[in-house]
Amino acid sequence: MGQHEAYFRLMADYGEDLSQIDVSVEEKDKLVAEVIRYVLFKTYQNSGCPIKREELTQLITKNYRQRALPSYVINEAKEKLSRIFGYELKELQRARPSTNQRRSSQQSAVELKSYVIMSKVPAKVYSKYVEDKENSSHVTGFTFAVIGIVHLAGGKMSEENLWHHLRRLGLNENDESHPLFGNTKQALETLVQQRYLQKEKVNGPEGNTLMYELAERATEETISESLKEHIAQIVQKDVTTLESD
Repeated sequence: MGQHEAYFRLMADYGEDLSQIDVSVEEKDKLVAEVIRYVLFKTYQNSGCPIKREELTQLITKNYRQRALPSYVINEAKEKLSRIFGYELKELQRARPSTNQRRSSQQSAVELKSYVIMSKVPAKVYSKYVEDKENSSHVTGFTFAVIGIVHLAGGKMSEENLWHHLRRLGLNENDESHPLFGNTKQALETLVQQRYLQKEKVNGPEGNTLMYELAERATEETISESLKEHIAQIVQKDVTTLESD
């Protein structure tokens, strides 16, 4: 099978209208490479914060106007990130705040599409051989602590209540120079930007209340199962301690 034949068959597999994609193999490869570079760089630069699909679309359509081109290029970038780099380019499904008024327009749904890259290496292997625990363990611990607190509260809690529990762990919302986290409020905001949490203001009899709720990355199966496992270990440890006393 020749290079051009393979290229067109791959496009057909993705279900694209070939008449709308009028670029050479070389141009296509260049666009795919640009998307991969952009995703890897932005992930590193922004501490794993999701990348909006709109950003990738603008990158692809900067010099091209074919409507079907962005979907095809992003799909091929996904395939190469998986095959060559061992990463999954995962599309996040935006979890709406439960009390928020929902917009029903199709445009709003498109605006919410975004991606994160996740290692395809099994979690235990990644933790043992890849993860830089010396420089990231405090961030991982903070993330799990916050997600765990919100999870145990039923998946949603007020800002006041969340900081009440974090203060018991030695974290103060007014601390701007914590030895590990720096500005603790910003550390919490980073979890919102990374889509582990989402927040919204809720009107009540006593005025506006800021509520935090688990977002889509916190409800992924791997994280959810790991969280439940850690909570079970802590609870079992507490029970064992009480029995020994």
